[in-house]
This record gives sequence, structure tokens and C-alpha cells, in this order.
Amino acid sequence: MKARYRYRIYPNHIQITRINQLFGCCRYVWNQSLAYCNQLYVSGQKKPSYTDLTKQFITQAKKELVWLKEVASTPLQQCLKDLDQAYKNFFNSCSGKPKAIKVKHPKFKSRKSRQTARFVGANYKVGQDKLYLPKVGKIKIVWSRLLASQPTSVTIIKDSDNRYFASFVVETLPEPLPKTENSIGIDLGISTFATLSNGDKIEGPKPLKQNLKKLAKFQRKLVRTEKGSKRRERRRLRVAKLHAKVKDIRTYFLHKLSTDLVKKYDTIVLEDLNVSGMVKNRKLSKTISDLGWRKFRILTEAKCEKYGKEFRVIDRWEPTSQKCSCCGFKGGKKELNVREWTCLSCGAHHDRDINAAVNILEVVQPKTKVKAVKETVAENPIQLSLFVSEAPPQEAEVAEGQPETIKRTWSRRNSTRKKVVDGNDVSTRPEFFKQLSLFD
Repeated sequence: MKARYRYRIYPNHIQITRINQLFGCCRYVWNQSLAYCNQLYVSGQKKPSYTDLTKQFITQAKKELVWLKEVASTPLQQCLKDLDQAYKNFFNSCSGKPKAIKVKHPKFKSRKSRQTARFVGANYKVGQDKLYLPKVGKIKIVWSRLLASQPTSVTIIKDSDNRYFASFVVETLPEPLPKTENSIGIDLGISTFATLSNGDKIEGPKPLKQNLKKLAKFQRKLVRTEKGSKRRERRRLRVAKLHAKVKDIRTYFLHKLSTDLVKKYDTIVLEDLNVSGMVKNRKLSKTISDLGWRKFRILTEAKCEKYGKEFRVIDRWEPTSQKCSCCGFKGGKKELNVREWTCLSCGAHHDRDINAAVNILEVVQPKTKVKAVKETVAENPIQLSLFVSEAPPQEAEVAEGQPETIKRTWSRRNSTRKKVVDGNDVSTRPEFFKQLSLFD
């Protein structure tokens, strides 16, 4: 299986200029090729192949534009391969093929957003504390961990707060962890990030909510500056650094939580939430985006595959919040402000999130429900009693014979025909009986 290893790099001023020039050339080739494909589509022609685009926008363009020769050619070729793959994904999405991810049409790249350039093959060299890139030089790199194997490609990344990273793609082998024979169901929420089926509740850091006032202050100062000025760039950088801090806090929490769960449990069950639809709610969109539900699912699934654990996702229409985890009774839909409720069938008192987490696990492992029912029955014993008649002797013989009374009751319940009750029958006259408890 393939994995990405990302490291921080620290280029000097000359290398920063060359890397930014490389980003600009890749962006130019992408935008020119995309504009040409759009023009052909308007005129009713087919999209050109990767070979045709390479000849026109790299080979022929280098004869007219000298500055394209000052950067390595491999990132330019990879840029066109990415554009070709983006079009294939878009066409597959439009054709309605099974398991096709819904994607949009490729967009033009901006110099204000995240910049990338990919090197493949033998164009780069990895040293002890340096990374060599063609026509850029040896860049200082900090190895936070060792590479699992020889990398197949490296992507140079520049984010919005002017940090530079090197992302390597390597082949890794599964690292199975020892079995724990434990399973867990997880219910993701807003007030509490995750509620486990064993009753534990995990609070999320909510970094955006904590830094919201500071972010609003920085953004107010940003909009008051003149466009293109140095002061505007400085204030834009402050906003970008704050966003990067929020992202790093959230990512660290999700990595730590997913790794801890994978090490403790053999089977992890999640609910398939419609996050893209839930963020359309203008009252909850900011909070849901701050939690990172989708990122948590991606990380947990990848780590389960790496460490040999089982990851399951149940259907989003499963009534986990409506069903009682003890008896299976469906109590109907509940408002979001209802955090605790009592089952009308068995009388069990439930915490909304814990009950949903237990139901999520029971969809995959139904045995958990049988155990819960047995425990409930054991905690609530049934009190038996004997009925002794004070009626005349001929009537007392019938009333005191317990088997005869039980048989008569069963036959009356199982009969589907209507029976006319005689007023002289002893069983219809409760005043002739007194209740004696077995536990006295």
C-alpha cells in the first residue's frame, strides 16, 4: 500500500525565488491548457490528448517563451498529467458509472492559493539533511521520521502562510497489531465530538471557535489596507498563519484519537454521515466544519487498513437515535435538545449519544443486544404469588388447584373465539380470593 510522508523544508532566498518561478511555470501550463480545452469544447471539438498538449504547451512553448527553459521539465509534464486525470474523473462522474465520485470541471489555478510541483523518477536525490531538486539546488530538510522505503515521487508544497513542505510517496507494508478482542461503536456529535459504546465521551478541541475573535480582528484590519501594498501582505500573512494554527490543532487531535482507537479495538464501527449535506445548514455549518468528521473517518479507515483492524460503516438511515438499545423499541424522532429519554416499552433510561453508539455497534454485532436484554431481565425479577380461595369447599377445590387455574388462563388467551363469561364462575369473582406472596 502507498503512503505519504511529509517533511518541512527550509529553502534560502535564492531557492525560494527558483521554487516560486517553478510554481508560476506549472500554473501557466495548466491554465493555458485548460483554456485551450474549453475553447475546443465550445467549438464542438474533442479534448486533445496528453501527448498533443505536451507538444503544444511544453515543446513548442519553450521555443517562444525562454523562461520556461529555466525550470525543470518534469513538473510541467506532471502538471499536464494531472489535468488529463482531472478530465477523466469529470467525464466518469458525468457518465454515471458505478462507484464514480461526483467531481466538478477542472478550475484555473491562482497564485494566491496553495502551490504544488511534483518530481518523479531520478530527477531528485535524498541526502542526509538535504534534498536536491534540479535547477533549484540542495534544500535543507528536517527528517521528523525515517522513510519506510525508497520514494517514488516528491511533491513540493507551499501553503498560504509561506511554509514549504516535501511530500514523499512510498510503498509500505501492513503492520498488524496484536488482537484485543474488543469492538467499539462511535457516535459523532457536535457538543461531544465522539461518544463510544462503552460510555466514554471525547471532547473536541474546536480550535476555530477558540480563535474566532482573534480571526475577526485580523480580518477587519486586512480589509482596511490598500490592495497590492506591503502592509496588506503582512496582514494577509497573519490571517493565513492563524488559519494554519487552527488546522494543525485539529489535525493533531484527529491523528491522536484515531491512532488510540485503532490500538485498543479490533473492530471500529461508524455511521455514514451526510457531512456535505449537513454543512448546508447555516446555523451548524461552522461548528460541523470545525470538528472535522470526514477527516476523522479517512484517518481511521487508513490506519485500520495499515494495522490489520476491521473498519465498518453502517447505513445513514439506521434509526440509531430512535431505537432503545435494551429492547429494540423505536420511540420515534427526537429533537436535538432531547439529550436523555426513557423507553416506553421497557422503562430503561438512556443517554441519547451512548444509546446511539450502542445501536451502531449492534448493527454489526447483534449479540450485544441479547446480552443487554438478559442483564435487564436479571436486574428486574418477577414476583410470583399464590391465590387461595375462601369460597365454599366445592369451589375452593378449583381455585386452590394452581395447575388447573393456569391451564384455564392459557386456554382463554390462546382462543380466538369470543367466550360468554358466567357470573357464577369462580374465576370471575375476585372477592373470593386473597393474595399470598412467595417472598413473605
